[in-house]
Amino acid sequence: MILVTGATGFLGSELVKQLLEKGFAVRAIKRENSIVPDILKEKTNLDWVNADVLDYFSLEEAFKGIKKVYHCAAFISFNPADKKKLQKINVEGTANVVNLCMEQDVEKLVHVSSVAAIGEAKPGQLTSEKNHWEFNGNQHQYAISKHESEMEVWRGIAEGLNAVIVNPSVIIGKNSGIKGSRQLFETVKKGLKFYTDGSIGLVDVEDVTKCMIALMESEITGQNFIINAENWSYKDFFTTIASNFKISPPAIEAHPWMLGLAWRGAKLASLITGKDYGLTKATARSACKKHDYSNKKITQAIGVEFKPIKTSIQEITNGNTL
Repeated sequence: MILVTGATGFLGSELVKQLLEKGFAVRAIKRENSIVPDILKEKTNLDWVNADVLDYFSLEEAFKGIKKVYHCAAFISFNPADKKKLQKINVEGTANVVNLCMEQDVEKLVHVSSVAAIGEAKPGQLTSEKNHWEFNGNQHQYAISKHESEMEVWRGIAEGLNAVIVNPSVIIGKNSGIKGSRQLFETVKKGLKFYTDGSIGLVDVEDVTKCMIALMESEITGQNFIINAENWSYKDFFTTIASNFKISPPAIEAHPWMLGLAWRGAKLASLITGKDYGLTKATARSACKKHDYSNKKITQAIGVEFKPIKTSIQEITNGNTL
């Protein structure tokens, strides 16, 4: 039987869906108060268990009879106030999963990391798996937590664990709900006026899960793979989304100094109102950088053909239902 952590999340639920469609027996972990996604509500051949990656004993119970594990559970935040929560869930949670994989003689683990845990390439070059992460004081806490969670997996590999790490870029898809990458689409639909000079790596959630399943079923082990379909400038990305919504695209370039003022203003407003405005120093800095990634290693390893990002954007914006 296969175990999936984070099964109620955007990526985890798509993974469970694809595994069931392929005829695999799946045990899916959810927290007691988690809501089951619509795409999994009618799945009668799915074994749901209540557990938490931070609750070792409930997790241990969920691991009984498990042969393969997909670790998708993670906390995503770029708010500095969430530092402890990021460390707790992403690092300690992964350590628990790795330890149980070894204790229970799990055949293989596929761990979901992020391109945030990959080092930066030289200007003008694509970032690849050869670019090793080095702390420089500028990384946001989410990146640090994902790097340290990867270190837990590499520790397991050094101790004999059969494991593979995937590093997806920004994951998009029609079933993403109202959080995560879907917020980019909602922001554009509300009438976004500004764009930045940065760029972003994008991949459809269906392709990420296809890659994960292919890697799990392969003989590949002890490696990490960037999962990225295409690299887009923010201007082109926002313009294409706006075009699908049949609204005017953002036309004003937001320079770094403007974003510097904006995130400081958002922080002050948050202190006054208690509302999270979603703009932090980390997100402002990231929006001005070029994030371009190579997918050469994964395409050579499993021969994946990625869905065009324009198709994904069309699927997400279809019917203007956001």
